Amino acid sequence: MVRGIGRGGRGIPGRGGMGRPPFNRPRVLMLRPPFDLLLAEPAFPRCKPAPDDSVLTQALLKRHTELCPSPTDQAAVLSLVTKLQAVLDNIVVAPGEFAACQLEEVRQVGSYKKGTMMAGKNVADIVVIMKTLPTKEAVEGLSNKVNEEVNTLMKAEGSGAVVSACHERGFTVTGTSAAVRVLITTLHQNLRKIEPDVHLDYKVISSHLAAIRHSRWFEENAHHSSIKVLIRLLRDMCSRHSGLEPLTPWMIDLLAHHCIMNNPQRQALPINVAFRRALSLMAGGLFLPGCAGLPDPCEAAHSRAHTALDLAAQDLAAATAQTLLRVVARGGHLYVLGLQPFEGGKDISLEITVWDGVVVSPLAPAYNDSPEPMDTDDKDSV
Repeated sequence: MVRGIGRGGRGIPGRGGMGRPPFNRPRVLMLRPPFDLLLAEPAFPRCKPAPDDSVLTQALLKRHTELCPSPTDQAAVLSLVTKLQAVLDNIVVAPGEFAACQLEEVRQVGSYKKGTMMAGKNVADIVVIMKTLPTKEAVEGLSNKVNEEVNTLMKAEGSGAVVSACHERGFTVTGTSAAVRVLITTLHQNLRKIEPDVHLDYKVISSHLAAIRHSRWFEENAHHSSIKVLIRLLRDMCSRHSGLEPLTPWMIDLLAHHCIMNNPQRQALPINVAFRRALSLMAGGLFLPGCAGLPDPCEAAHSRAHTALDLAAQDLAAATAQTLLRVVARGGHLYVLGLQPFEGGKDISLEITVWDGVVVSPLAPAYNDSPEPMDTDDKDSV
């Protein structure tokens, strides 16, 4: 009586012996999420009541008030955006003698559209989708046409003139107290026809199509006011600490939405809890290789937002978040939020500080770009 199947006895059919797995089994990449105390709270019940965090809450709201644009700035941006939108829509519907290009659609994107515009940055973004290919001559012709039409409207109102300047993404219309960036792209089926020497850069116009998807997703899923508050706070923090500067606005939007809404109750969390959670997740490796990170809802399946960063930037962002989290834990939130300058404007994430006898020092980078030489046994052999 022969037991088993084929050569190899019991176990897997064919060659391989008892229980030996096949050698052609594909490897599966296991992405692991960082530790999130909020999601693991049932496994770690509190031994005492939560501490009073009203001081941090008041500081966050105060800083957010400083970051919000004034009504005058918002009115200036709205006025210029309205005029520019009207001019572009008219070119879409009735181009007349304008033949430099054909327009398909005009969409507002960016922080102005999302309601997260920062104080002192009176800039709005509009994406123009061309039916024709986006040549540099077509962009320049559209810029001149828009500049002429908008100045006609401004002259009729008795307002100041605007100036249009072309750049690698399109052109910018600048007024006395506001500016609008017109970002040029084309239909998706035209992307394969792009030539580097003739048209705008392929990556640039693809990113403009992605900006439309981002604005649509944000409008449908991130309309809660607490998300917009946290976005402003995180953007301000990233702009003042060099280790967090590589984070893109889209990554910050997804992080704020995750920290506010992703909880067992599916209810918006208080701003102080969400702010601490954002720092904790970044410090725990949310944007490090091998981590599940934040899935990009506007891209293909299994796409992660933090893959836009190189390895050095991912490592630096985690190290900076760890330093800032320790400073906040010791009561230094005023310096982290920018409410109080640190020693003449220095970056607190790069300095050694002492808080009630506790020394907080910045971490050394763990990623080394230059690989170490391999240690082989036969390196001295002849």
